[in-house]
Amino acid sequence: MKKIFRGPRLHLILFLVTIITTTVSGYEWISGKPVLAFYKTISLDDLLQGFWFSVPFLAFLTFHEFGHFFMAKIRNIEVTLPYYIPGWLGILTSLGTFGAFIKIKERITNRNDYFDIGIAGPLAGFVVAVGVLIYGFSNLPSDDFVYAIHPEYKNFNGNYRDLLNLTPNNPNAIVFGKSILYNFLESTFADPSRIPHIYELSHYPILLAGFLGLLFTALNLLPIGQLDGGHIMFSLIGKKAFDIVSPVFLVVLVAYSGLGLFSLNEFSAAYTDQQYELILKFLFFVYFNYLSFSRIFKSKASNWILALSVVLLQFLITKYSPQTVGYSGFLAFGFLIGRVLGVYHPDTGESKPLNFTRQLLGWLAILIFIVCFSPNPIN
Repeated sequence: MKKIFRGPRLHLILFLVTIITTTVSGYEWISGKPVLAFYKTISLDDLLQGFWFSVPFLAFLTFHEFGHFFMAKIRNIEVTLPYYIPGWLGILTSLGTFGAFIKIKERITNRNDYFDIGIAGPLAGFVVAVGVLIYGFSNLPSDDFVYAIHPEYKNFNGNYRDLLNLTPNNPNAIVFGKSILYNFLESTFADPSRIPHIYELSHYPILLAGFLGLLFTALNLLPIGQLDGGHIMFSLIGKKAFDIVSPVFLVVLVAYSGLGLFSLNEFSAAYTDQQYELILKFLFFVYFNYLSFSRIFKSKASNWILALSVVLLQFLITKYSPQTVGYSGFLAFGFLIGRVLGVYHPDTGESKPLNFTRQLLGWLAILIFIVCFSPNPIN
């Protein structure tokens, strides 16, 4: 039994399971029906619709990981095959996977290797994500596709988009924040009459896969720690400068993520019982910030001062600009980087700068980050 879960078999099993879980999740996104709640009425043919999501999304993920893998092989660095992480949550709408990763099995001793391996994955995945979106926008179905999912829209005398625009702040809708590149591809390749309303984008599996591809490319390119963007920025500017840039970006990410979660007015307006609950949540939030910053300084006191300073800054911004709200979904990502993955990058012991071609590619990666990033991606 143990032999089955070793070597290439393990990677293959994880990949096959991830195909299943992402396909199930794809069906849930397309239909809007949780499988566990509607399993008695869902056929196998229904579930297979999920391939319209799982195939392009896993293509993005696979090209990204094998970009790292093959570049490592070219640079004679020993690495594992990708480990896919299935992640269908069942009771909650999910993507069917928590991603994938490869393990580097030896120490990397020069900046060129870090750079080449780090940038190969995002570039490969980026090309696939762009291709997926171009295909998706060029082949948009008619509005009958939406009416099949929401037959109640047919009762509205006119374009269903006008109906949905009557409720611009619908609390039940999933809204996707489009990036610069997504908007450009949409305006360039899509038939304007077939572009889905922002509330209905989740039902379009190819567009959803491409959207997520751009989003995860951007998150991977954040110049923090040992993310792909961290490898790239470390190789571009060296250890000394990177040890300043990386924690600054982490602090900005966490500070932005927590904007608007608490305000001074809430504490003064709450009743006694509500105040206790609010204070407990706030204290947990402060401690969460501390944990996210706990590996920036060696001194615990310095990390606490930083965490409290960020919370104070958030209060001030919320007080004088109450409409300024961050995206709390990034908090978990900031915690993962700051507490688990680490803020700093291992040194290579060399100071030789990258050649011109690599520097050009490095700044191209930063541009890709800018055009792919969405400050408020999914609500």
